[in-house]
Amino acid sequence: MGTVLAVCTSREKGTVKRNVGRAEFVAGYGINGDAHAGLPLRQVSLLSREKIAAFRERGADVADGDFGENLVVEGIDFARLPVGAVLCCGEVVLEVTQIGKECHSHCRIFQRMGDCIMPREGVFAKVVRGGSICVGDEMYVGEG
Repeated sequence: MGTVLAVCTSREKGTVKRNVGRAEFVAGYGINGDAHAGLPLRQVSLLSREKIAAFRERGADVADGDFGENLVVEGIDFARLPVGAVLCCGEVVLEVTQIGKECHSHCRIFQRMGDCIMPREGVFAKVVRGGSICVGDEMYVGEG
């Protein structure tokens, strides 16, 4: 089981996301108000707090949302989950659709650090059942 530590969105693609504390997740669409909503397989992006913390220990000055992630969760190693895994958080059900992503151009984090964790640690999901997710909510891997 994990705990949601940040719920991040951005209105425009290519910008960092900001922790808004709560967001509405829409089945088959993504997060209301987020620039990446509507993508078929990458509606929601997730990162494990532990992976962000390890990156910070290497000297990275990054805040929640800087990697473009929508959800930061402590206690679940998302990159170890298989595609198809189900994540439940309150009434919201997400299905993992992709682990990592190919970066076509290096982001500002890569330019500063020579590395970025999103291509190997970021996880993408589609919204199977909608509802709201707030900071402090519990998330678990399970059946939808």
